[in-house]
Amino acid sequence: MALREAIKAKMPLTIGEMLALATEYSARVVDVVLIESELRTGLSREEILTKVMDEYAHNLKALDIGLKDGESILLGTVASQLNQVKGTKCFKDTFLDNALLYTLAAQVGNHCIGLRPCAGTGDSCPYAGFVKAMQTEGIDEVTIAEVAALILKIGSIFRVGKVSTGCNMEGFGAGAACISAATVALEGGTPEQMEKAMVLAISPTIANPCTPRVLVPALCTTHVGGAILIGMYSARLCMLVDMTVNVPIDVMIAMAAEVHIVSAKAVVPTVVEFMEPFFKRKANVESLISEEVKAAENKQIEETLQKAKEIAKKLADGTKPILQTYGDAVVGGSSQAVGSPTNAARIAHELAKGNIKKVTVELYPELFARRAINIPGVLMGAVFGANTGDYEMYGKAVDKVKEMGIAVDIKENKEYGIQKITIETDEMTCMVDTLNRGGGRLVLRDASPSLAAAKEIAEKLGIVLAQ
Repeated sequence: MALREAIKAKMPLTIGEMLALATEYSARVVDVVLIESELRTGLSREEILTKVMDEYAHNLKALDIGLKDGESILLGTVASQLNQVKGTKCFKDTFLDNALLYTLAAQVGNHCIGLRPCAGTGDSCPYAGFVKAMQTEGIDEVTIAEVAALILKIGSIFRVGKVSTGCNMEGFGAGAACISAATVALEGGTPEQMEKAMVLAISPTIANPCTPRVLVPALCTTHVGGAILIGMYSARLCMLVDMTVNVPIDVMIAMAAEVHIVSAKAVVPTVVEFMEPFFKRKANVESLISEEVKAAENKQIEETLQKAKEIAKKLADGTKPILQTYGDAVVGGSSQAVGSPTNAARIAHELAKGNIKKVTVELYPELFARRAINIPGVLMGAVFGANTGDYEMYGKAVDKVKEMGIAVDIKENKEYGIQKITIETDEMTCMVDTLNRGGGRLVLRDASPSLAAAKEIAEKLGIVLAQ
């Protein structure tokens, strides 16, 4: 009764509130979902569980069509082909293998009779695929309905959050979050494990576009199937190990929803530019388009393909032999956030003459926010000339600099990519102005007392300079 009253006081519940109440009252997360549904609909639990499965009925029908002989304009008959392979298909884990097969079948079925959308039709595919996999596994009907209800609860949040194009809030993002939670629930995990799993599952889906690709054959298979893979992996990992995941799920979902809007405006146009040449066309529709318009489109397609070839060649031209592909080891966990600024500091160290009195570090907002990992690297490079793989110096650089009485000024610079290191000694002041390029690489824009000397130092130290 206390749990019911607590739910009533807060509903409709966020995902975070749902998990917090389950933890506080030592309840299953699915119980919180069902009690909230009882309060919002006035139906009994039994009625709700029955109606939950009714919600999936059409999509499971579409799945069965895709599994049997359905044909998709973009995917052909891949699901029925895969279904004819004897034994397990892609993976030896039978449940995972079935969930992927059924998700693919739902995608094909979507192009045959359509799907009932949640955030979109994309996330409806892994939802149906996971439910079908539970049925095939022989799991009891009540458990299947409870897990299916949990999926709908989480999916309802993404349904509201998806306001534009983007697989980040649909097939990939919503799908991964729901499948991670469903896996934890099915396998008896805790609310804490469920929250961690959802956060991990959402993370790689942020800003991922989709709609421009759904006219290109095959590409959506790995988006939507990826929701199963990432969701199940995140869940099982969080149930096996004690991992620090300190981002609350409501923060993660809020960020995903906001980035989703930005991605639609900033990422999608580029995806459309490069993918449009491969959009699937229908002859009867194209017959309605004027020859003038089609000619202009063909010209644009030719220009895009040429542009892609030039970009690809430029990338190839920048490579070295494969035995020189790896860069130096980078401590701190990121060649972008640690390697590149540390290398800028190493150049500054070599330019400096005299006893160091002060180090000023200017970092663009992303690196400034990640200062916990990059400042030890910058200081070990600037003060001691240590390389990016010196894990012993990385661990003690900050304390040694403080012990030496060297002043450190860390500033946020709004210019994108900037990592500027200034060293003041008892004899001079030197400066290295660079832009971050990841992989330990950097753009060397300016340096004092000599840009030419800074370039020579970079070459001597084996630091890769980018354009």
